[in-house]
Amino acid sequence: MISMIFACDEQGAIGKNGDLPWRQSTDLQHFKRVTLNKTIVMGRKTWDSLGKALPSRRNIVMSRKGVEGIESMTFEQVLELAENEEVVIIGGGEIYALFLEHAKEIHRTIIHTCVEHADTFAPEIDDVIFYLLSEKQLEPSDRDDHAMTFQHWIS
Repeated sequence: MISMIFACDEQGAIGKNGDLPWRQSTDLQHFKRVTLNKTIVMGRKTWDSLGKALPSRRNIVMSRKGVEGIESMTFEQVLELAENEEVVIIGGGEIYALFLEHAKEIHRTIIHTCVEHADTFAPEIDDVIFYLLSEKQLEPSDRDDHAMTFQHWIS
């Protein structure tokens, strides 16, 4: 099964200059809960932004050239892997777009802000294909820049 997880602003922006455009400790804790002990798949730019493998997860990078020191797979290999286990797509924009039609579940956090000059965007969630299973609004904690809404979509 393929799942996706991402945080975006109110207009779908997920990145600016190769990084997250906010600091949201509560969302990072949510990301950890959803991805812990699972296989995560990311593009090279996301890998570069992390700087290291995320612990207690199988980290896979998709790249046209391969990445030294980390497991790499092609699109087809990831689809094959997802036939036997849950694979969570964690970014970036191009990788989300590639896997959207194969996703069975999406965990989206809407960060209640609008990022100026964002350069990376999440794919649109088609509410004909996906059903909003749950939604929870949260005020920012003292370690969050903005209020947020956690959404769980299924197809």
